[in-house]
Amino acid sequence: MTKIKISQIEPFYNHPFKVTKDESFISLVDSIRINGLLVPIIVRRKDIITYELISGHRRLKAYEFLGYKEIECNVVEMDDDEAIIYMVDSNMYRDKLLPSEKGFAYKMKMDAMKHQGKKTSTQFVAKSRTADKVGKLFNDSRENVRRYIRLTKLIPELLNLIDNTVLYDKRTYLTMGVSIGIELSYLNIEEQRLVYQAIKYLDLTPSLGQAKIIKEYSSEKKLDYNKLEEIMCKKKGNQNERIFFNKKKIEEALLKEVLKRDKKYIEEFIIIAIKNFKNDI
Repeated sequence: MTKIKISQIEPFYNHPFKVTKDESFISLVDSIRINGLLVPIIVRRKDIITYELISGHRRLKAYEFLGYKEIECNVVEMDDDEAIIYMVDSNMYRDKLLPSEKGFAYKMKMDAMKHQGKKTSTQFVAKSRTADKVGKLFNDSRENVRRYIRLTKLIPELLNLIDNTVLYDKRTYLTMGVSIGIELSYLNIEEQRLVYQAIKYLDLTPSLGQAKIIKEYSSEKKLDYNKLEEIMCKKKGNQNERIFFNKKKIEEALLKEVLKRDKKYIEEFIIIAIKNFKNDI
């Protein structure tokens, strides 16, 4: 156990877990302010003066937030695979995990476990079910582990829409389900960017059925923006036929003060403006 300058500690490479200043973070800050650091962070030495943070990213951010220059650390010796496994294990029990965090964490742990297996036995990887082992550790199924890892194939913009299902109310933010994301993950990068452009333009995300159709057109090399728009403008199940507008043009016409409000307020503002326009005609 030792105190180390925060400036000497670097975050874990490709750390998949986000540190956001939400209510739980503020509670952690208050706890540290009152009680001090109850559990030291875990680091490993990178070189003579630099350390890599393995466990305790939120605690370190809380210390920085409070203005401290040093923090209590437990310095351990670990190779890369051991450090990855420890880092994932120490973060997977958070109260609210994002789908993207699960996906990248599962992938990192599986890769590390497979690499460890290769170092000990060439037959270990072939015989073991790494996804099954990872799932059992975190009370998840082998299939779910693979599904979440599949999400890591998505571009960040589409992945953010999936994370929105955990972070926000779908009535005020665009959200997209995990199953839809999995279908879209089979598209190449350019096709995924086209999908995101269509989502932003139409201000809606595809249904699972639409995502499967999009995937089929992609596999047949027939997917373009016009086809995407045609697919996404079709009715979803029992949904009534909708009228679509160019969101960018509407935003350009609205006052900046209005755009700062939530979607429900903007909708009411536009409806009132149209009614006033009709009365003036």
